[in-house]
Amino acid sequence: MGIIVLKNKTIVLGISGSIAAYKICDLVRKLVKLRAKVICVMTSSAKQFVTPVTLQTISGNPVMEDIFEETTGGQVNHIFLAQIADLILIAPATANIIGKLAGGLADDLLSSVVLAARVPILICPSMNKNMYENEIVQGNIKKLKEKRFIFAGPETGFLACGTKGEGRLLEIDKIADKVVEILKEGKIKKKDFLGIKFLVTAGPTREYLDPVRFISNPSTGRMGYALAREAQERGAEVILISGPTHLPFPEEVKVVSIKSALEMEKEVKKYFPGVDVFIGAAAVSDWCADKKAKNKIRKSERMMLPLVKTPDILAGLGNKKGNKILVGFAAETGHLQRNAKNKLIKKNLDFIVANKVKESFGKQTNKITIIDREDNIETYPFLDKKKVAFFIINKILSFFPLKR
Repeated sequence: MGIIVLKNKTIVLGISGSIAAYKICDLVRKLVKLRAKVICVMTSSAKQFVTPVTLQTISGNPVMEDIFEETTGGQVNHIFLAQIADLILIAPATANIIGKLAGGLADDLLSSVVLAARVPILICPSMNKNMYENEIVQGNIKKLKEKRFIFAGPETGFLACGTKGEGRLLEIDKIADKVVEILKEGKIKKKDFLGIKFLVTAGPTREYLDPVRFISNPSTGRMGYALAREAQERGAEVILISGPTHLPFPEEVKVVSIKSALEMEKEVKKYFPGVDVFIGAAAVSDWCADKKAKNKIRKSERMMLPLVKTPDILAGLGNKKGNKILVGFAAETGHLQRNAKNKLIKKNLDFIVANKVKESFGKQTNKITIIDREDNIETYPFLDKKKVAFFIINKILSFFPLKR
């Protein structure tokens, strides 16, 4: 990030009463280094973890605490701050402040600023794992997302209470990067999939022959992860069922990790009834051992390996898709369009994304052809898989005319 990335940008930084508030001094320092003007707004409980004088010294601006205190020129604090802000960032955000915002409450300066604002609002939760997973808190988060609030984090890790789980404040560098992403573009992605639920599969499967050997393929999972991230950033609620990969989990996406095709089928069946869109981007192994050996198979000159077919997950969904949108992938070594179209019809898909194995597996880029049931064919050049995901998700949007 360049040093003048956030020049002339004003960030109102709300700090609520989480122990992670001690980390915010570093965040303020990074944002100031990027040339942003940072004005800190503290809740009364936040002052138990970090002092206003510390934040004032680092930011170079007075710290705001009192809703009734007048600003220079006689303006009321919450209106003044809402008007001058280019972005409102709440970090750390406790369950309490999230609940206030979801309920439309304005009983302190921070909540009042948010209600008066007409700029992007970025919320970075931080709390105990059980609190974060509480259905009331999750309901409040869902409600705010539907109102186009932006969430970043939390992460999974060791928490202040001594436990490990989801609830840890997103790393400071990642928060700063998210701020830059929003303000540098001058806009956020259009939330054209609000209220829509996606189920995406990604990565390879591993079909074990014995405790140490398995059948698999070179899929990295990048395409499926990019699709899950693109759908989530555009407002969708996304569940990602992932085979083994080395990729970091997409933020704000529920990830279910599996290994085998049977495990993937089980999880897909579990979540499929509750979604609107299914994207089968996983490279599911077509074969598995007829019987998995309990112990390591000893090396020998010759070994017979009886194989059986794994379940055809996509075909099974096609038989009971109803009004759901069903998208598949066809990785081919030859006769690309012919084989993809046969798969489209056979598995009752709405459209299929075809690519050649040598041009996609294990690579950062992809060259795709999209074929739908009306025989429309769209071919794209080599693109970064993030950009490919954009075009695939746009194709899905065409099935929701009221969303466009």
